[in-house]
Amino acid sequence: MSHGPERRGIHVDQSELLCTKGCGFYGNVAWQGLCSKCWREEYQQTRHKQIQEDHALAERLQMEEEAAYANNHQGVAQSQPAIAPFSKFEERKTKEKSRKVNTVTKFFTPSAKTPPKKDSVPGEAQLTPSPSVSRKPLETDRTTREFIDFLKTLKPGREIFKQCRAFTESMACKRDLGADELSECVQDFYQNLSDRLQTHYKGSSERVESVMDEVERYMMTRLYDEVFCPETTDDEKKDLAVQKRIRALHWVTIEMLCVPVDEEIPEVSDNVVKAITDVIEMDSKRVPRDKLTCITRCSKHIFNAIKTTKKEAASADDFLPTLIYIILKANPPRLQSNIQYITRFCNPSRLMSGEDGYYFTNLCCAVAFIEKLDGQSLNLSAEEFELHMSGQASPQRPQAAPSPPGSAAFSEMNERLDMLTGLGVRQERVMEGARRLESDLIDWRDGVEHKVQDVLERFPLEMHPPASSAIDADNVENDLLPPPLQPQLFAG
Repeated sequence: MSHGPERRGIHVDQSELLCTKGCGFYGNVAWQGLCSKCWREEYQQTRHKQIQEDHALAERLQMEEEAAYANNHQGVAQSQPAIAPFSKFEERKTKEKSRKVNTVTKFFTPSAKTPPKKDSVPGEAQLTPSPSVSRKPLETDRTTREFIDFLKTLKPGREIFKQCRAFTESMACKRDLGADELSECVQDFYQNLSDRLQTHYKGSSERVESVMDEVERYMMTRLYDEVFCPETTDDEKKDLAVQKRIRALHWVTIEMLCVPVDEEIPEVSDNVVKAITDVIEMDSKRVPRDKLTCITRCSKHIFNAIKTTKKEAASADDFLPTLIYIILKANPPRLQSNIQYITRFCNPSRLMSGEDGYYFTNLCCAVAFIEKLDGQSLNLSAEEFELHMSGQASPQRPQAAPSPPGSAAFSEMNERLDMLTGLGVRQERVMEGARRLESDLIDWRDGVEHKVQDVLERFPLEMHPPASSAIDADNVENDLLPPPLQPQLFAG
């Protein structure tokens, strides 16, 4: 390993985590460094520009077709069918756009078609789940019941439930859409609903956030199977690539990453194990917010491990390399799919600010770093890095220092490692002796077969058939035998 005068650790400036447009919110690698708000604006502008270009192209082609038609059919009877005017094309475009109208236009207006029953409790008339909901998995049923119970405390709860249920049912008909289109539909619904709630609660952001969290939990629990790692994306391919990459980097040590964590301290080791458990547990959650909670817990355990080791508060330069080390040790399942799922369908306000957004941005940076990891990042030359990646070399582990008081567990672990090493040597010796014994047995068997064959050749075995003779032929006293007994009859 090449050692310079000073080891260069992994450093990311705080400004690099923010949106590249300078809005002050956290950016995301998947959004080209933009926050969710700026990304949506860029995406909509690009899409609007594309629509305009398609519109202009279609208009030009239509005009050319009409001109060609007019030139080729001069003098033809006017009864022939004419080409449909371009206005119909615009009409189809307008209908397509109209599908994205505000789904909560009548959000706080009670429906006149379904008046509540006289004997029903106000606010509960439309909070009964449809029969289709009861056929969902148990987790979905439980989430629906919890969502209904939460909405019973709200004045517009009935309309919120109707709109959310209608939207989730309509999403079932959009499975053929791409992931970006599905994300745009969900984010549009979030934005429209949030705007309505902001108006209703007169800017009470905490109240709006609590409602939006429950809306996200209900909707994404029901839509999880349709929108997580959809077939229209290459998320699964990216998952396999990241897992393969992390397995190939199994040789990376804590010293190479300059991680300020001492795992020989029991409290630190416990925090490391908890951090690994949390980042792995992320895949078992269905709601984006719950996945973010796992990332946040993992990050807090990392900060606790660093603080315990350094006896002082951890910095951002300490956190990122430690997070990379945790990911390399955990190799979380479906890592890219989970990141994309959070990016596409999480409440955007959570990703733009707050600790959840900060930790998630660092996770995206850590994964991007792992994908581009090279020898320079680990203070290795390119040749050394390739040797380690190919398995032709392995890092030299430092000699274990004398264990401080209170580290009996690590001392016992080192003793057992030494014992395992000795057992490995002894096993190799036993295997060598077994191979020699097997060779000796083969030679002994060949020698015995050779000797037996030699004896048979010198003294061939001659087999004579036995002479045939009558029964009792050698008995000379046959004439002296008494006659056989005759049966006698007695009169009764």
